[in-house]
Amino acid sequence: MSIIRTTFMTAYRAKWRPNYWDVLALVFVLAVIGLLAWNAKQMATPYEIGQVTPISLNPNVLPFYACRTVVRMLIAMAVSLLFTFIFGTWAAKSYRAERLIVPMIDVLQSVPILGFLSVTVAGFIGLFHGSMLGPECAAIFAIFTSQAWNMALGFYQTVKSVPTEVEEAALMYHLSPWQRFWRISVPFSMPGLLWNAMASMSAGWFYVVAAEAITVSNQQILLPGIGSYIATAIQAANMSAIVYAILTMFIVIIIYDQLLFRPLVAWSEKFKAEQQATEKTELPWVIHLFRRTRVVRLAGRQLARLFDAFVNIRVFRTKKVIIKKFSERKNSEWWWSIFWDIATIMLGVLASVFLAIYIFNNLSLAEINNVLVLGLITTLRVFILIIISSLIWVPIGVWIGLRPRAAQIAQPVAQILAAFPANLLYPFIVVFIVTYHLNPNIWLTPLMILGAQWYILFNVIAGTSTIPQDLLQVADNLGVVGWLRWKRFLLPTVFPYYVTGAITAAGGAWNASIVAEVASWGKVHLTASGLGAYISKYTMTGNFSHIALGIGMMCLLVLIANRLIWRPLYVYATNRFLLE
Repeated sequence: MSIIRTTFMTAYRAKWRPNYWDVLALVFVLAVIGLLAWNAKQMATPYEIGQVTPISLNPNVLPFYACRTVVRMLIAMAVSLLFTFIFGTWAAKSYRAERLIVPMIDVLQSVPILGFLSVTVAGFIGLFHGSMLGPECAAIFAIFTSQAWNMALGFYQTVKSVPTEVEEAALMYHLSPWQRFWRISVPFSMPGLLWNAMASMSAGWFYVVAAEAITVSNQQILLPGIGSYIATAIQAANMSAIVYAILTMFIVIIIYDQLLFRPLVAWSEKFKAEQQATEKTELPWVIHLFRRTRVVRLAGRQLARLFDAFVNIRVFRTKKVIIKKFSERKNSEWWWSIFWDIATIMLGVLASVFLAIYIFNNLSLAEINNVLVLGLITTLRVFILIIISSLIWVPIGVWIGLRPRAAQIAQPVAQILAAFPANLLYPFIVVFIVTYHLNPNIWLTPLMILGAQWYILFNVIAGTSTIPQDLLQVADNLGVVGWLRWKRFLLPTVFPYYVTGAITAAGGAWNASIVAEVASWGKVHLTASGLGAYISKYTMTGNFSHIALGIGMMCLLVLIANRLIWRPLYVYATNRFLLE
C-alpha cells in the first residue's frame, strides 16, 4: 500500500492529476487482474477421479475455454522463464554444470509430452486430492515441458556469447554475480529470449490438445479449454467445431501478440548493442496508451526504483574475498571437478541400470529390437525434415531479421502458423489419405515438423536482429554482395543461433511424433510406423513397461545424435563464428 500512497501523493503535489488515458489504462489493468482471479477460482473447484467434465461444442463457450487455456499457458510461461533464468545461467557460468544440464535439456526436450503426463498425472492428483488443481497442475506441467527447453537453450547460448570486454567492465565496477545477471546477462539476451518465448508460446498451442485432453491408463480427463474442445470435435468428427476452434485460436494469438509480445519486442530494442542508430519502427498502440497517462507513468517510475533496489539488494552484493594462492585454488578446482565427474557418471550408470533391469524383466529381446527399428525410422524422418526446413527457413529468417518493419508483420503471422496444432489437420489429412489410398508412413510425416520448424525461423530471426548496424555498413562499403555476402558474413553470423534452433527443432520433431504418427477423424484411425506411434499406443492402455522402453530408446537415440552431430556443431559454431 505504501507504493500506491507514495505514487498518488507525489502525483497530487506535482499536480499530475489523472487524465482520460489513466482511466483507460486502469480499466485495462483491472480487467486483466479480474480475469486472472476468475480463472484461479475456476481452477480450484472440487474434482474426483472418474468424474466426467462435459465439454460443449457450442461456439458460445469458446471465449470461456480460450481464457482458461491462455491462463494455463501464461502460468507455464512464467515457470519456464524462472527455469530458464536458473538453469540457463548456471549452465553458461559453470563448466561442470554445463556438462550435465545441456545434455539433460537435449534429452528432456525430446521426451514426448505423453511420457511426462503418464508419470506426473497421478502425482499431481494425489497431491491435490479432491480438487481440480491436480489435473490443472498436470496440464500446466505438460505445457511447461513444451516451452522451457527452447527458452533455456537459447538463453544459455546468448549468455555464453556476452562479449569479454563487457564482462571485464563489470568486474572493474565490482558488480556482484547477482548484479551482472540483471544488468548484463538478461539485457544482452532479451531480444533473443523474447523471440524464443514467442516460439515456446506457440509450441504450447501445438501440444494443448494432449495437455487438456489427458488420456492415461484408459482414463480420460478433459479440462475446459480449447485443447479439449478440439479433441471432442475430432472424436465427434464435427468439422464446423474445428473451424470455430481455428478462428478462436487465431483471434486469441493476435490479442496476446498485440497486448504482450509486440510491446515487449519494441521495448527490447533498447538492449541491442549498437554503435549506429537502427531503423525506427512504429511503436505499438499499447506503449502509446501508457505513455499518454500521468499517474500510471509515475507508478511505473516507482516500480523501476523498486527493481533497482531489488537488483542492488545488500544480501547479494560482492563480499570481500580471501585471495588464495594459485596452486591452492587450482588444486581445489581439480578435486571438485573429479568429484563432480564421478557423481555424474554414477548417477547416469545407476539410472541406466535401473531402467535396463526394469525393461529386461518385463519385455523380450525381440520387443527391444522392434523398438530400435521403429526408433531408427523416426530418426530418419526427423533429420530429413530438419534439412528441408533449414533450406526453407534460414534464408527467410535472415531476410526478416534484417528488416525491422518486415519483422513486425511476420511476427504475428509466424506465431499463428507455429501455434497451429497438428490435430486440426487430421480431418484433411485422413480424408486425403483414405480417398487417394496413400501410404500413411509418407504422408503423415510432414505433421512432425509442422510445429518444430518454427524454432529454426525464430532463432535465425533473433540471431540476425543482433547483427550490429556498423558491421552491415562495413559489408556494404566493401561491396560484399550476393553469395559472397551470405557465405562470409550472414550465414557465419547466424550459425550459432541456427544450431540452437536446429537442436530444439529436432527435439520438437521427436516430441511431435506422438501426434504426427497417429491420426484420427471420427472412427477412422491411421498409424505410421515409428516410435511416436508406439509410445502413443501404450500410453493409452497404460502399459508402463512399454512406455519406459519407448521413451528410453528415444532418449538413447537423441543422446547419440547430440553427441555425434549437434554438440560438435555447437562447439564449432561458438568457437569459430561468435561475435566478440
